[in-house]
Amino acid sequence: MVKLHDSYKKLLQIYTFSSNIIGTPYLPARFVPLHQNRHEIRFKTSGAGDRALQERQRQHMARGLPKQKPIAGVKKVIVVASGKGGVGKSTTAENLMKPLVNFGIPCMSMGFLVEEVAPIVWRGLMVMSAIEKLIRQVDWGNLDYLVIDMPPGTGDVQLSITQNIPIAGAVIVSTPQDIALLDARRGAEMFRKVNVPVLGLVQNMSVFHCPKCSHQTHIFGSDGAKELARTLGVEMLGDIPLHLNIRETSDKGQPVVVSSPDSPEAEAYRRVAAAVVRQLAAHSK
Repeated sequence: MVKLHDSYKKLLQIYTFSSNIIGTPYLPARFVPLHQNRHEIRFKTSGAGDRALQERQRQHMARGLPKQKPIAGVKKVIVVASGKGGVGKSTTAENLMKPLVNFGIPCMSMGFLVEEVAPIVWRGLMVMSAIEKLIRQVDWGNLDYLVIDMPPGTGDVQLSITQNIPIAGAVIVSTPQDIALLDARRGAEMFRKVNVPVLGLVQNMSVFHCPKCSHQTHIFGSDGAKELARTLGVEMLGDIPLHLNIRETSDKGQPVVVSSPDSPEAEAYRRVAAAVVRQLAAHSK
């Protein structure tokens, strides 16, 4: 039996703590070291003791996490996310929330608070403080749904929001190509790690409709998000086409569900919105 040096103990404590930020630790703290020489140490674990230790670590970490507080007047919070930028997440969030309420829905963005071309070069606590102000220091009134357009990725912003407010569900937006689907899956798994229900996937830019001849072309591939939804065991919420009308109306600040409510593109968003509401009801049972 070899006595661990203090440096090894500190390393193991740090590793165990950091791996417990999301999920369970990869290394328990009780070990029986087996060694071949003074520079090589191997470990084996002991079942019941490790489980008890992991439970104590989970309770310890829970004490350090922020308490979730609901937003006054808001019944359900929906986050629209993606693992990758440029897949149409913001356009989906914008059109998704219109059918749920109306075009006069309250909205807030950092873009309203800075110059049009000014970069926001914030890190850490400044970002977290801004999120807190956008969520809790805005007079949202009484809302059935608050839709949050999340930044791409699976970083601090996503964790801070999910830890600070109760999230009714997450909508994952992706285009059909493989590289986007890899990031979409990471996003879905992240929400599962923090116990946020994944309501389903939206396949954006699923097919290109030629404005001249109406020919359909699957530029980014076909059915990739549908296959991922089956793999994850979640709902396929709908397909949104790659259409000139969506881009033009979004650039003008007039979502297609408002500016062209009778168009097939607007109907596609309404189907997605209806599917989100159905999934919210199913997850709340």
